[in-house]
Amino acid sequence: MKKKILVLVVLAVVLALGGFYLLKNKGNGVQFKTARVSRGDLRATVTATGTVSAVTTVLVGTQVSGTVKQIFVDYNSPVKKGQLLAQIDPALSDAKVSQARANLNAAAANVEKAEAALQDADRTLERNRTLFAKNFIARSDLDTADTNRLSALALLKVAKAQVEQQKAALNEEETTLNYTRILSPVDGTVISRNVDIGQTVAASFQTPTLFSIAQDLTRMQIDTNVDEADIGKIRVGQSVQFTVDAYPDSTFPGGVAEIRNAPTTIQNVVTYDVVVKVANPELKLKPGMTANVSIITALEKGVLKVPNAALRFKWPPAGAVPDQESARATGAGRPQAVRATNGAKTQGVWVLDGQKPRRAPLTLGISDGNETAVLSEELKEGDAVILEATGQAKTSASPPAGGPGIFR
Repeated sequence: MKKKILVLVVLAVVLALGGFYLLKNKGNGVQFKTARVSRGDLRATVTATGTVSAVTTVLVGTQVSGTVKQIFVDYNSPVKKGQLLAQIDPALSDAKVSQARANLNAAAANVEKAEAALQDADRTLERNRTLFAKNFIARSDLDTADTNRLSALALLKVAKAQVEQQKAALNEEETTLNYTRILSPVDGTVISRNVDIGQTVAASFQTPTLFSIAQDLTRMQIDTNVDEADIGKIRVGQSVQFTVDAYPDSTFPGGVAEIRNAPTTIQNVVTYDVVVKVANPELKLKPGMTANVSIITALEKGVLKVPNAALRFKWPPAGAVPDQESARATGAGRPQAVRATNGAKTQGVWVLDGQKPRRAPLTLGISDGNETAVLSEELKEGDAVILEATGQAKTSASPPAGGPGIFR
């Protein structure tokens, strides 16, 4: 009986110790959060913001000062080239034209007067020549008649020159009068009107803008600011996708049309203007809208992809020291990223092989910020890559630097 009791006690102690060690090992176990390696399309993009505008916007101003008498168009009015947009009060210009025309008539009358004087001088000269040939007058009288003819001829030339001068003055005043009629220089749509009837415009120092006309709203462009770190990836002809706040559920296509070399510094950041051409057949896009642009710099189809979180995972975690067998099995302590012999960037991920993590070195391709393409064949579709570890790994038994734990 005593032997049976002793055996039962020994069994109970063994079971208790076994349970204790099992619980201890379970508490020191590590759980992993994983994701599957998938295959699909991947694209690399450069994001930027810009402003939608018409390809050609013409600012219509005035070269004359005066009061706006009439306005014939308003916002969103379609206009044709040469169409009358507004009229500046022409009263003052009309008066100047009338004065210039009167001056021209006076100059023309002076020409007629000079021509009559020349004819009289010609007749006097001929008469004196006849009289001189018969010795009826002195030589001085003939010379005087010849001088008077030359003087009359000069006065005629002066009168004709004054006529040309007055014609030019009349043409200038008539041109100024025409400038009081504000005409559309292009076919398009009025997107801005900056004057009202009765308003006085002054063109003395600078040309005031009366109207803004977008030549063709079915073709738009986006002026984007691309950071200098990304400008090297941009090429003319690359595809573009963008959204605007007015249509958050719609994505619009476009293409890179121009990369301007003039730098712009915004808050100590150097940017370059990348012009994106956009078709706008439904006239949804309006000038001034803010566009969130994604320029597609690379596109790969049917490639293996791993989450970027897997590339950031490190094993063992900081402060954990695996046993030697686990270190040999998992490759702990190897560098996470190395440089391949061909210059391509290589990096490792940790694959959950059974219940143990295994490091797989990779050659990486393009990335969209969430996933990265895998160019090497170390992984296959469906492999479980580790994203993070939960629980606690086995830690070193030596106390940390700084003294005994009682002072921690």
